[in-house]
Amino acid sequence: MGIGGCIVLIAVGAIITFATDWHMKGVNVDLVGLIMMAVGIIGLAAYVSIFKRRRVPPTADGDVPPVVEERYYPSDRRY
Repeated sequence: MGIGGCIVLIAVGAIITFATDWHMKGVNVDLVGLIMMAVGIIGLAAYVSIFKRRRVPPTADGDVPPVVEERYYPSDRRY
């Protein structure tokens, strides 16, 4: 689930919790909205922590491997 999905979960949960007055027998709709918001916030936190871990800047002591460019020069061209 990406950032968009998490934000949608938070928004839909907030709408269900705060902007509706639905009543269903056997289901607490406000609790469903709160659960959706909690799942969205947890997902957003997990996504941001994983994204931050991927974008670690290189260290100054030279731990970054060198970039190797390989080029192909055909020695025998047949048309």
